[in-house]
Amino acid sequence: MSQYCPPRSPKKNLSRRSFLRATLVTATLASGNLAGGCSNAGDDEDTRPLEDGAAYFPQSVVSGDPRPDSVIVWTRLEDPDLADDADAEVKLELATDAEFAELVELGGETSTVAPAKAMYDRCVKVKVRGLAPATTYYYRFIHSRDDGRFVSPVGRTRTAPAADADAKLRFAVVSCQDFNGRYYNGYARMAAEELDFFIHLGDYIYETTGDPSFQKTGGRVATFTDKAGAIVFNEGTDKEYFAAKSLSNYRELYRTYRSDPALRKIHETVPMIATWDDHEFTDDCHGDVATYYDGRQDETSPDRRKAANQAWFEYMPVDFQEEDFEYDPAAAFPGDIQIYRDFVFGKHMHLVMTDLRSHRTDHLIPEDAFPGAVVLTQAELMAELGELPAAASEYVDIDSYAGGSYKAVLVAAATQLDYDPAKITGNLDVAYINSTLAKLDSADVDPITDLAGLERGLAFRHLGKLSTHASIGARYLVIKEAFDLWATINYKKSGGKTQDAMGPEQQAWFLDTMKGAKETWKLWGNEFCLVPLVIDLTPLPIQPFNQVFYMNVDQWDGMRDRRNELLGELVKLDNVVALTGDIHAFYAGVPGLNDDPKQHITELVTSGMSSGTFRTQLVLQVAADPILSMTAGASDLADSIDTLFTKTGTNRHLAHADSSHNGFMIVELDGQAIVATYLAIAEPDIFVDLESEPAEELAAKFTSVRFKVEAGSRELYKEIAGAWKRWDYDTFSYV
Repeated sequence: MSQYCPPRSPKKNLSRRSFLRATLVTATLASGNLAGGCSNAGDDEDTRPLEDGAAYFPQSVVSGDPRPDSVIVWTRLEDPDLADDADAEVKLELATDAEFAELVELGGETSTVAPAKAMYDRCVKVKVRGLAPATTYYYRFIHSRDDGRFVSPVGRTRTAPAADADAKLRFAVVSCQDFNGRYYNGYARMAAEELDFFIHLGDYIYETTGDPSFQKTGGRVATFTDKAGAIVFNEGTDKEYFAAKSLSNYRELYRTYRSDPALRKIHETVPMIATWDDHEFTDDCHGDVATYYDGRQDETSPDRRKAANQAWFEYMPVDFQEEDFEYDPAAAFPGDIQIYRDFVFGKHMHLVMTDLRSHRTDHLIPEDAFPGAVVLTQAELMAELGELPAAASEYVDIDSYAGGSYKAVLVAAATQLDYDPAKITGNLDVAYINSTLAKLDSADVDPITDLAGLERGLAFRHLGKLSTHASIGARYLVIKEAFDLWATINYKKSGGKTQDAMGPEQQAWFLDTMKGAKETWKLWGNEFCLVPLVIDLTPLPIQPFNQVFYMNVDQWDGMRDRRNELLGELVKLDNVVALTGDIHAFYAGVPGLNDDPKQHITELVTSGMSSGTFRTQLVLQVAADPILSMTAGASDLADSIDTLFTKTGTNRHLAHADSSHNGFMIVELDGQAIVATYLAIAEPDIFVDLESEPAEELAAKFTSVRFKVEAGSRELYKEIAGAWKRWDYDTFSYV
């Protein structure tokens, strides 16, 4: 007769030592069917039959960070009979078959007990060590109650090949999976692929519940139970929406996103390697600073940042460099968590995952910059260039010019024209002073017309900043030539401190790891674009937008000198490929050095899994900006962005641009080549019923394009009409 073990009662205040012991377990392959033993917790085995426990594991199961001998497995326990502050335990079983006939010993027993701590939202994470390389395993969690034993869905995972294995690899790369009004058709398509793992480059969640400036506001939506703990926008109107702020808010986002059946299916069958980008905390963030209000208020929020970080720690299956890492809510940001890490997959792949948000510096152009404030004086320009650029214009010291009379008028007009009166100081651009005076019904001073003897310089307006309190001209649509000059001068003056994405410790680790990699391919899991994205509007009569612009300086274009330093080290290595997300577009290119662009690496950029495409977001940005929305032709230019990228010669490094589709990337590699297939689906995507959609009909909704890089070569190839064509920088075409 089988021996009955009563269910373990919930425990409170599980010690750190007990927690770590339970979340780090060594496996050994058991011989034969060992289903009859007791768990390593010392209790008699409970042999009651297993019942469907999906309700107790509402986010199903997830695995991640596969290594040759280990993997992380994850679930979350939810039981309405447990007190809010009660810790609990679940059992973990691991097997080499889906039926669990061949169990793997965990700590010398056929199962192990894992903690579900209340302080971590009863998320359960176990690092299983001692596994065989390149092996598929199955796992499940069991929750014992007085009324039965309830089992989670079964998860399938796979370890990495041994370091000396001549292994071929096949994996997916994904990014940007907004839930609001969107569906994960790409994940449904991915489910048909045989993959070793997939890489998630960030924006796993979006912190807002329907921001109309870039999200859909109809269809399914993420909501917050703790609305009082959230940030509210447009309060009390029919356009009201929220942004996560409290720990409860961020946790609820992960729970909501993991309710999607396509995402759950992928997590149940393929391990994930993830980093974060901005939306896991807040849009276009740097460190612990948000950008919602464009400088109207200080948005530094370490508590909010730590809430986001804790939820990420709880919900993501990450093998931290510090193996016994446990998130401490009392630790100060950014020292509370370190997520950059690397992986080796056989002889041919070394993957380095970075964190480009926690330690990055502020955007170079403040969102609340006064457009007329001079940023480079005549003396600074002459010292750098030996001459004044054609764009330089006259400026005055507003504090002393004309006895301060112009300053008095501008300060008095600050409320009417919506700028901070404290910014009316120092050197101001004369043309901007005059344009500001022209907006007033009357002024006590006349426009400045006597320009003789005035020094000339560059103001924020010369960088594209035409409005106060705006992202246009600060993070987006920045005039390239003036920005490059100003950025480089400040970079030199600051000793490099004005452009930093990684922080000194991470950057040193990153370069040391890349240089020390012996594997064929050195892959960089890179959150945002390295390839410059430039548009040339000089031939177009759209004043004042007939300039050459960077589209987005929230990405590496905003840190071009730092990018140049990093690429200067990476181009010395063979077979470096950056795998990039964030931009909601499919790009492929060869980012190179500022002064020698033919010295380059390769970059493969995947579009957003579901988020609004780059083209769609540009159209929305134009519509929302008070100046762009009134500029004839601006919307048409946004709608034809890929033509501007690829037909004007400004982006010779950009070998492919598709800014209008969602989707994901499949990468296949061995010792000879790396091949990337972009699988794209039209926007807006339509909900796919996973139960009834035939696989062939789903596949037909996607188009594909393939790229290749051969080992030992820096050439990028694209498959065109069945033949591989090489990207030629000089002719800006495939040959």
